[in-house]
Amino acid sequence: MLGFFSLSTFPNNAIKLVNSQSLVSISATATKPITISFTRNLRVKMSSDTLPPPPEKGIVLGCGGASVDFLAAVATYPKPDDKIRTTSLKVQGGGNAGNALTCAARLGLKPRLISKIADDTQGRDILDEFVADGVDTSFLVVSEQGNSPFTYVIVDNQTKTRTCIHTAGNPPMIPDDLSQENLLSALDGARIAYFDGRLPETALVIAQEAWTEASSLPSALVSILLRLPNINFVIVTLGEDGCIMLERSGNESSGTEDIDVDVLLESLKQQQKDESTSPTCISSSVTRLRAKGIGTLCGRLFLGTAEKIPPSELIDTTGAGDAFIGAVIYAICADMPPEQMLPFAAHVAAANCRALGARTGLPYRTDPRLAYFLQQSSQVITSLAK
Repeated sequence: MLGFFSLSTFPNNAIKLVNSQSLVSISATATKPITISFTRNLRVKMSSDTLPPPPEKGIVLGCGGASVDFLAAVATYPKPDDKIRTTSLKVQGGGNAGNALTCAARLGLKPRLISKIADDTQGRDILDEFVADGVDTSFLVVSEQGNSPFTYVIVDNQTKTRTCIHTAGNPPMIPDDLSQENLLSALDGARIAYFDGRLPETALVIAQEAWTEASSLPSALVSILLRLPNINFVIVTLGEDGCIMLERSGNESSGTEDIDVDVLLESLKQQQKDESTSPTCISSSVTRLRAKGIGTLCGRLFLGTAEKIPPSELIDTTGAGDAFIGAVIYAICADMPPEQMLPFAAHVAAANCRALGARTGLPYRTDPRLAYFLQQSSQVITSLAK
């Protein structure tokens, strides 16, 4: 489940939580949801000169895992006591926050990462890869002793699944590893702070605030936004089934329709076009969303689909969720409306699934397949500015 903190200034060394309002919204009638779709693998010649500029407020901060992945692709997953050979092998950077921020950097943002590694061969490789991709490593803690985190990933070519065996870094990161001065420096100018939950003490604080006993995912989203009034939206990813997003609305009126959030989700699902291979986004109108036993929230519900990747093109799903998150981080900084953000993030995640590993397939900003999304976002914002 994804939640993003949008950061403003920090008077008196305090972090202020504010709404991350998008600049664009597309209205819909109460009876007809919006459907947005995008063409897959659009072949557009696009040089850096024709690209819209990256977002001006492009500094983002991530806190979480940074590691090395040892990826072994095999014809089929081994049985106990088997001896098999790899069909391919790759060693590259990994870790949830590390992958997401690498994605954000390749798309044009300026990410900073708070994490911990050791001063070993793997740690130095982690640093070198981040620097090459444009991730700011100034706030990484490097331990003189111990080991950097690493993961063995077995990719089954037959079932298109991956099995991860993770070894945590030692010694683990603790709050005292990061001074107050460094923390404030890391936050300075950052628009978004992203946490992947890999650092246990930080994860516990977040979990205590977001915990919900709702009986369904849509109801859980309502519960989270009611409990955390400064968060503007929350997303839950569903793998090959796409994602669900709930966005808070401040435009509540006495005539706004009241509808059960689970019923609304089923209504949106019926609007999906099963034949579409491209990522799509369907949204409700602004309405009062009721979650049984929890409460009512005024907002919009979005249903995003994943790209349907042909079996011949699907290589490895490792890091697909991290790629989705990295693209969402970019979309927020680029002021994309949700109707563009969710298909864009699904498209980036799908691109990542077409190569071995969590970073090999991450597209760069100049990738022709991203041209449509970047140009459309720029055109919408330009039209609003006129």
